Amino acid sequence: MPTDPAAARTGKSTADGTVTMAKALNTALRDALRADENTLVFGEDVGTLGGVFRVTDGLAREFGDDRCFDTPLAESAIIGTAVGMAMYGYRPVVEMQFDAFAYPAFEQLVSHVAKFRARTRGQLPLPLTVRIPYGGGIGGVEHHSDSSEIYYMATPGLTVVTPATVADAYSLLRRSIDWPDPVVFLEPKRLYWHKEKTGLPTDTGPLGWAAVRRRGTDATLVTYGPALPAALAAAEAAAESGLSLEVIDLRTLAPFDEETVAASVDRTGRAVVVHEAHGFAGPGAEIAARITERCFYHLEAPVRRVTGFDVPYPAPLLESHYLPDVQRILDAVATLEWPARRTAAA
Repeated sequence: MPTDPAAARTGKSTADGTVTMAKALNTALRDALRADENTLVFGEDVGTLGGVFRVTDGLAREFGDDRCFDTPLAESAIIGTAVGMAMYGYRPVVEMQFDAFAYPAFEQLVSHVAKFRARTRGQLPLPLTVRIPYGGGIGGVEHHSDSSEIYYMATPGLTVVTPATVADAYSLLRRSIDWPDPVVFLEPKRLYWHKEKTGLPTDTGPLGWAAVRRRGTDATLVTYGPALPAALAAAEAAAESGLSLEVIDLRTLAPFDEETVAASVDRTGRAVVVHEAHGFAGPGAEIAARITERCFYHLEAPVRRVTGFDVPYPAPLLESHYLPDVQRILDAVATLEWPARRTAAA
């Protein structure tokens, strides 16, 4: 967490020269607006206010209210308007403000946005980026902490991206805005105030590639977005007990980088999938199935999942029990049918 949360909420760099994720996203939007006059940013409170998390702070002042502007509180209309703009050569970047606020726009995303390339036989791509702050960990009330990624992952035609580091927040958003097809860009709210020393800009390469955040030999932790810090902390704690855990940050949820994940699990022989979303029919179910199909003859134990519980997101006082943490991850690692020489360490 930054030493100056107030500064972080404005999206500004902190006093020690580090950059917050909010600032990285703000810089990516600013650079995209400068690079292409057809890029537009709009949504609820993104103009004058600069967004509820200040990710769009200053953009309306710099580029004018014809390129960064506020909309009515009507998510379906926001997406519908963006579809028309994208059809006529613009690159709209829209904000849904909070994860659960995007549900009224879901019909537009499924029925129209995701289908345009197929519907037009490839003649009409739809360069549209939908920014959605998502996930818990901020003490939010109902409708402000959902992990809704599985809905978008399960919709063919949508590219689904989520950064977990400050550097990736910049480069993945720039890549998403430049992408010829619609992208749902999920921003982990609890990481907006996370800071890193990074010389922006950086380049992640094309969308669709995972990143190995920590090398290991004994088991693979597959995670993304807001769960990455807990996975890395668990790997650090496991190392003190003699276990070497590899940590993979998916970055792009759809398409799924099966090659990177399978290569890791083939080497380690064990896998745990970690995410905030619910467990039943959640993202981890598909990921575990892919790992099992691809790596079956290399697996030394069933693939485990550490997820949110199968209940609606709880009240703020209970979210620490709901969200995956280091201990729950280590408990899952300990069940991976270790040989006798590893039992004590696990």
